[in-house]
Amino acid sequence: MAASSSSSSFHCWRYHVFPSFCGEDVRRSFLSHLEKELQIKGINAFKDHGIKRSRSIWPELKHAIWESRISLVVLSRNYAGSSWCLNELLEIMESREALGQTLLPVFYEVDPSDVRKQTGAFGKAFEKTCVGRNVEERQRWSRALTNVANVAGDWSEKWESEASMVEKIVADVSEELNCCTPSKDFDDFVGLEAHIAKLSSMLCLQSNEVRVIGIWGPTGIGKTTIARALYNQLSSDAYDFQLSLFMENVKGSYRTKELDGYSLKLHLQERFLSEIFNQRNIKISHLGVAQERLKNQKALIVLDDVDELEQLHALADKTQWFVGFPSKGEAIQILCRFAFGQNSAPEGYYDLAVEVAKLAGALPLGLSILGASLRGMSKEEWTKALPRLKTSLNGKIEKLLGVCYDGLDEKDKSLFLHIACLFNGENVDRVKQLLAKSALDAEFGLKVLVDRSLIHIHADGYIVMHCLLQQKGKEITRGQCLHEPGKRRFLVDALEISDVLADETGTETVLGISLDMSEIDEQLYISEKSFVKMPNLQFLRLYNNFPDERVKVYVPHGLDYLPRKLSLLQWDLYPVKHMPYKFRPEFLVELTMRDSKLEKLWEGVQPLPSLKHMDLSASRNIKDIPNLSGATNLEKLFLRLCENMVTVSSSSLQNLSKLKVLDMSSCIKLKNLPTDLNLESLSVLNLRGCWKLKSFPFISTRIQFVSLGETAIEKVPSLIKLCSRLVSLEMGGCKNLNTLPPLPASVEIVDLSGTGVEVVYTEAGPVFSKYMVGYIRGPTCFSSVFKA
Repeated sequence: MAASSSSSSFHCWRYHVFPSFCGEDVRRSFLSHLEKELQIKGINAFKDHGIKRSRSIWPELKHAIWESRISLVVLSRNYAGSSWCLNELLEIMESREALGQTLLPVFYEVDPSDVRKQTGAFGKAFEKTCVGRNVEERQRWSRALTNVANVAGDWSEKWESEASMVEKIVADVSEELNCCTPSKDFDDFVGLEAHIAKLSSMLCLQSNEVRVIGIWGPTGIGKTTIARALYNQLSSDAYDFQLSLFMENVKGSYRTKELDGYSLKLHLQERFLSEIFNQRNIKISHLGVAQERLKNQKALIVLDDVDELEQLHALADKTQWFVGFPSKGEAIQILCRFAFGQNSAPEGYYDLAVEVAKLAGALPLGLSILGASLRGMSKEEWTKALPRLKTSLNGKIEKLLGVCYDGLDEKDKSLFLHIACLFNGENVDRVKQLLAKSALDAEFGLKVLVDRSLIHIHADGYIVMHCLLQQKGKEITRGQCLHEPGKRRFLVDALEISDVLADETGTETVLGISLDMSEIDEQLYISEKSFVKMPNLQFLRLYNNFPDERVKVYVPHGLDYLPRKLSLLQWDLYPVKHMPYKFRPEFLVELTMRDSKLEKLWEGVQPLPSLKHMDLSASRNIKDIPNLSGATNLEKLFLRLCENMVTVSSSSLQNLSKLKVLDMSSCIKLKNLPTDLNLESLSVLNLRGCWKLKSFPFISTRIQFVSLGETAIEKVPSLIKLCSRLVSLEMGGCKNLNTLPPLPASVEIVDLSGTGVEVVYTEAGPVFSKYMVGYIRGPTCFSSVFKA
């Protein structure tokens, strides 16, 4: 019957009901009451208007049968005494088989058994009709009567009054029409079919196993829409579920604060059982009742709006699957449906539609709301609306996203704002390090945000927050103190940051500042006391995305103060020769000052127990590395393009036992590195382009990737064989290098192009000609190995 049901979904129905009856038995009594009640309930039933039946109206009757959604067959004493009634029944049974029509039999003052077997008074009437008929016609009528009697129907003997029977029949017809009418709720949803197909395949409907599928994704991505569409499709008779339920707003019924955890689960199961069995206020005494009631039942259950693991523990077991965002093409199509009432943008609107789709971040809810808000506008009005859309959320979107945020506890709300304002797109380990000494419990909080679909952590370890959620976070922060930005926790707007720094209006509330200096139109001059009133500042980022950009932030008189609680200090193009003399970076995790005017960071030894990352690249006035003996946890040190750096003292690097990456490439005046070092954790060493470097820097036996190309090195020590983890040795362009000792068997790539080396030996055996790059076990990309 699945095929017939499918056919019925696409058939055009002219009538709701076709009544088949014997007029002499029921027209003036039962049928007249039935037709009146059907009309009152707005049910369109075919009527023959009392015209005497004859062959001239048979085509009309036949069309009416095939164009009716439900056939109501009133089987009375003389029904089988009419060949027209029997031929109608044959046509009804045929259309039921072909189109999946619904058949509702009514046994009016006749026993269903007599109809099934053609016995009693009903059988006698049938025998009279069969006189003179051939065997085949008689058998067809008999089979039709037997089949209709095998369908569950209403029997007048079971009812106290005809009125109550008519009410019940009309109620059944109405309910059947509600169930069998194909839904058009999802006709305009783009890409829905693919989601339905994927989920249906996961359910394995042919299997007898219990299947639990979780639809997980951020607010507005279409989880409820997909679940509702799937439910509507699967809850039809074709799939033969004994019980079905779409349970809405699960989280809403789980937030009764007067109840403890067990009582909340009990309350949720009581609601569940009441809804699935359509009984009001079912009460249960323990959590095993639901499982017992559903045992051995084929049930389809959809739990919508679940936001706590305990809710699943109460009603299900586990989740398995996710909802993906629509493609770029689908996103534009969704937007155009709501903006233009069609699948594509009219001429001249396409580029504008692409921009708006980007603002919605491919979130279906955002696309629909933004599209609807722009409907009917001209191209000029679209263009004028774009700047506002970029800086503020539509009210409906903001309200919905606000629900997600409001459901978090205070620590997780704060973590959400940290990511929205500072750390979207950052590596998750880096964020954990920067927040390690805060009270946020970042490890647990990040998991909460992932579980709530407020962020996603990619396989490569980077945090991604949807652009609409990020914008929501920034607006929450802005709303903390609308007209006095210096009293907010986070500052991210370039103009507002400029005003706060220039006017010295920052306060102890400020935790983070993130300024894209390319967004500053004019030069910004700040005083030496700009940060004095911000003692709790933990994250200071003044960054520049364009390497050739000129200095825009000036500190004419230097800085007197930087907060000691700084965990992240990034200041590209730092315009001062030295750091504040009183600066104590004891909480500093990252120090990044690329392209700075620094000549010296600090005098003596600073407490740097938290420092993990230092980047002074392209700080061309620095002549030596600051004393880093206190930075015992430093993992990455970048000093490339420090063109005036001549030497490196042993004291600067000797305690860096956790250092993994040392990049001093293109330090063109560097002559040597200390020989008495053993950086036991060093994995990557990049000294490419250090033209004056003559000695091979044998500073770690655990090295894996070494780049010494374009240097003056003449000899590689034989002790290199002790570097048993060495994977890559790059010495291209070392013109003074003529020989190479045997390399360890771990080496996979050797670059000796432009050297005088003619033969390369390894413990693994391969030999390479000079001037060639040799790949022993497959190429490795140098640029990816040595990038910061």
